[in-house]
Amino acid sequence: MTLPEKMCAMVTMGHGDLDQIVFRKDWPVPQPAQGEVLVKVGACGMNNTDVNTRTGWYSRAVTQATSGAGHEKIDADDPSWGGAPIGFPRIQGADVCGRIVAVGPGVDPGRIGERVITDNWLRDEADPNNKEKTGYFGSERDGGYAEFTTMPSRNALAVNSPLSDAELATFSCSYSTAEGMLSRAHVTGQDVVLVPGASGGVGGALVQLAKRRGARVIALASEAKHASVAALGADVILPRAPEDLHATLGDERVSVVADVVGGPNWASLLDCLARGGRYTCSGAIAGPMVELDLRTLYLRDLTFTGSTVIDLDVMGTLVRYIEAGAIKPALAATFPLEELHMAQRAFIAKEHTGNIVVCP
Repeated sequence: MTLPEKMCAMVTMGHGDLDQIVFRKDWPVPQPAQGEVLVKVGACGMNNTDVNTRTGWYSRAVTQATSGAGHEKIDADDPSWGGAPIGFPRIQGADVCGRIVAVGPGVDPGRIGERVITDNWLRDEADPNNKEKTGYFGSERDGGYAEFTTMPSRNALAVNSPLSDAELATFSCSYSTAEGMLSRAHVTGQDVVLVPGASGGVGGALVQLAKRRGARVIALASEAKHASVAALGADVILPRAPEDLHATLGDERVSVVADVVGGPNWASLLDCLARGGRYTCSGAIAGPMVELDLRTLYLRDLTFTGSTVIDLDVMGTLVRYIEAGAIKPALAATFPLEELHMAQRAFIAKEHTGNIVVCP
């Protein structure tokens, strides 16, 4: 195809409110460098990292729950997920589905035409397992809220699926985050997994992927979303924040809590873990500041794991699941790219089940 010189893009100009994201019709089409590919974006999924990076929520100076508003006080040294500044202007958006339309030096031209989704983790080619040498697509480099984007060839994963671009754009962040958490917690078919926030993108992925491992899944979600969470395969669905979670669970013996919520109900999650249980965390959308009675941790023989940078094999495993139809997308809504502000408002409101996607 003949490539244009300019493209439409939603460009984030700095930390702050939604007005920091500007729609541009004259942004230069990027050129693939050595080892890179140029992808024509078909769809790009939304995730909490987009919002948290824009608002500066990752800064330790911020103690409140995730929201779409910019924070008055952030530390200039640690406003991103990696605890370091990022460069602006920046095109955000990590979860791309599209087709390779050009390749840079060192990349097989035979890749042109491939349909791909992103492996969002940018790694040091010489030291890929070093978590200190990682970046995130749409954060440390421009992402997919545009008509075209470049990425390292190894981050463009070929996928063969009848799913639409919008459906495929729901997988990269949410499902890799969920699979990373379950892997870090060593979840098996012997486990009972409790999933707070089960109607969200990561929560719904946790339900599906834990079930795929054979685990029994107990989901927490607002009652209006119970039917859609049931469709994902949860064995038991409880209210989002029961007054007494331990009593509500009854005889259920929870061995794993897979949490991206945190917030004021956090202690109740630990209280329901059986002795020797595992708590794994990859988010804190309801608030990062929680209280821990250390006696709960050591007297109950609990194991805590944080999960951010996923293992190298996670995305390849997910592609195999997608191609086999073993997991399904949870597409809540699609928006045109130029309506990214509206899409983020809907995402932040959390009235949906699953993932929201924008399409150029």
